[in-house]
Amino acid sequence: MTKFRPCIDIHNGQVKQIVGGTLSDDGSGLKENFVADASAAEFANRYRQDGLMGGHVIQLGPGNRDAALSALAAWPQGLQLGGGVTIENAAEWIDAGASQVIVTSWLFNKDGSFRQDRLKQLSEEIGKDRLVVDLSCRRTEKGWTVAMNRWQTLTDVEVTRESLDSMAEYCSEYLIHAADVEGLCGGVDLELVRLLGKWAGIPMTYAGGVGTMKDVLDVDVESGGNVDLTVGSALDLFGGSGVKYEELVAWNQRSK
Repeated sequence: MTKFRPCIDIHNGQVKQIVGGTLSDDGSGLKENFVADASAAEFANRYRQDGLMGGHVIQLGPGNRDAALSALAAWPQGLQLGGGVTIENAAEWIDAGASQVIVTSWLFNKDGSFRQDRLKQLSEEIGKDRLVVDLSCRRTEKGWTVAMNRWQTLTDVEVTRESLDSMAEYCSEYLIHAADVEGLCGGVDLELVRLLGKWAGIPMTYAGGVGTMKDVLDVDVESGGNVDLTVGSALDLFGGSGVKYEELVAWNQRSK
């Protein structure tokens, strides 16, 4: 059964919900759906109290290290950590309390060419069970193309059964944002969800477009219960009105 996985997205040291496609290096055009008064550590502590496992902390650009560390300290081994992860700092984040690290851009050259050798090297360095590969993507003529550098640069990797098979040898999970619908609360990319659900090789978390509990149900049905999901801007915890946090806590408890 599909489970809800919580998130803590940090931008400039604050917990935020943004429209994913508006994130850029210079900050121009950024659209914020929500900026929290509560700290990252407070969100982490709430997830801990409610027993929500498998969530993630994502650093959206520089200036977020202290907030990320505080969240991991609030729930050691309870959250994954992503954003700026490389082979030089991966073990450091795990030592700081991350259950796993999430990696994307470091697996590619600057031009977007995939480096299988880096994936293998990182997997050997920290262990397959500690590694989550982020295959966040944009819809293209080919289907779904993985995007890096805050979803600005398209890579040479397509989300297919073959690519999922190839990388699963070196990681324990996938995190997949549908970047084109991220933060819009207008519905999930069900075609992508179906593709992931039919593959179902290792645990996967889908993010992007959830607007109501119907979307949660749709992911469960269309993926055959094989894909977990996270909910951002629609969640009342983040100022939204489409999905209630307590509903999702109850949803997870029902699936135990």
